[in-house]
Amino acid sequence: MLPDIIALVACVTFIALALWHFHMAFSTATGESAAVPSVDGKPLFKPSRISTIAVGVALVMFALLVACTARWFAPGLPPALPAWASYALALGLFARALGDFKYVGFFKSVRGSRFAKMDTRLYSPLCLLLSMGVAANAVLRNG
Repeated sequence: MLPDIIALVACVTFIALALWHFHMAFSTATGESAAVPSVDGKPLFKPSRISTIAVGVALVMFALLVACTARWFAPGLPPALPAWASYALALGLFARALGDFKYVGFFKSVRGSRFAKMDTRLYSPLCLLLSMGVAANAVLRNG
């Protein structure tokens, strides 16, 4: 039961994040964004529509990986392969939570922007929780 709950929460979260990225890919919002790091009100980069859609697709793939690791469906892969991919994803999410020590993550030094505040309150904690959930799913299903 607990492994199913962990996997379900992770899958739903990844799908919700994917849907948000798909929405933002077609949004016409302007102004200071909480989506990308900025310095002095200027974003460090402007994500393209294609890159935003690509992030959404990657998030859907992460949800599918969690579901596969939970053994909700079997794509014909040895069970160890999705488990190891899940460990890699968990490590990547953990690294994102820690950050680059400048613009993103718990240990960032640039903290005044709207993105930095959202990163501290939501993005980094969410990455940490997803990291733990993805890893727990892999451990509980595959040892």
